[in-house]
Parts: sequence; C-alpha cells; structure tokens
Amino acid sequence: MQLYSFFNSSTSYRVRIALALKGLAFDTIPVNIRVGEHHAGAYVDEVNPSAAVPALIDGDFSLGQSLAILDYLDARWPAPRLVPQDIEARARVLELAMLVSCDMHPVNNLRILKYLQGPLGLSVEQKNAWYRHWVDEGMAGVERLLGKHGHGAWCFGDAPTLADVCLIPQIANAQRTGCDLSAYPRAMAVYAQAQTHPAFLAAAPNRQPDYTA
Repeated sequence: MQLYSFFNSSTSYRVRIALALKGLAFDTIPVNIRVGEHHAGAYVDEVNPSAAVPALIDGDFSLGQSLAILDYLDARWPAPRLVPQDIEARARVLELAMLVSCDMHPVNNLRILKYLQGPLGLSVEQKNAWYRHWVDEGMAGVERLLGKHGHGAWCFGDAPTLADVCLIPQIANAQRTGCDLSAYPRAMAVYAQAQTHPAFLAAAPNRQPDYTA
C-alpha cells in the first residue's frame, strides 16, 4: 500500500495510527500541503479528486478522506477492530470520533486558517484566537463525553478504538499551536497513554520521512 501523507496533517496522522495498529506495511509518499502540492493537477487527477491528504492506494484501489480510509481498513483487516461490533459500543466510539472529525477538525484545518488570514484579512492574533476557541469548544465536549461514558486506559476501554485514533492527532496539533489543554484531564490521560503505545509513536509527525521542525 501507499499512503499519500503530510507529517503534520491530523487526518494523515489518523490513518498512520490505524495502519500501525493493524500492522500493515505501507510506503509513505509525502505531499506538502503547505506549498499546495495537493492541488497539483496530476495529484488531483490521478490520486485524490478531493485535493487533500491523506490518500490510500491499495493495489488498483484508491481512496481519499480519512474516515472512509479508516472504515475500509477496519472492514478489510478487522483485527484489531477500530469500531466495536456491539451496537451501543460502536455508537459511543463513533460519537466521539465524529465530534473530533466533524466538529473540531474542519474549522481548524490549514485551508481554513489560510483563508482567514488571507482573503478575510484576519491578523495572526485573530486567527490564533479562532483556533483556540474551536479547540476549547471541541475539547470541552470530548471531556464531557469521556467523563460520562469513558472507561479504561483509552477513551472506551483497555484498547484503542477509532475514538482514540481521531482524538490523539487533534490533541497533538492543539499542543503544537500552544493551546492550554489543562482543563481536559481525562482526554489528556488518554493522550499520555498513547505516548506509551508503539503504534501511536510510530505514527507521530516527528517519525515521518517528511518531518521538518
């Protein structure tokens, strides 16, 4: 398999975690979204029509969008499962994963931040305030969900699930941008747990071939 990825992309990070958890070998093909490589004609035409990262190539099958890729990996290689089969456990994992991937990430990804500071003319301080606001909104929801339903060392139990796969990259990005996450102890305990797990460590941005400080 080939994974088109950018080291600091939280959506790429999600897929790298899942591939590592499932023990699947893959080649990384870096796509530098900071300089717009994801908009190159050949990439859009031949790899990912969404003009984004990540993209997964598995033989003659190609797929973009991280949640679709994660679902594909879980269906094709179900051990270990990212989404439980039990109906209620499945719903609980998806609830938190979608809070992160549908509510938090879309308003704080690179293209949004560039638009805020470019065409809309926001200052760096205003852009950073935007970012922190939506991190706090999302993390407060995560913390409430974990306080009410979370259990075990991970979000929901003693093994990582899709909830953890989505949450850890979002926390990593929030830390990188200087957000204060001290108000979210349960979420940060999960993050600390991830820092002891080989799959999460292998998927970290600073372990990627395109990493730059």
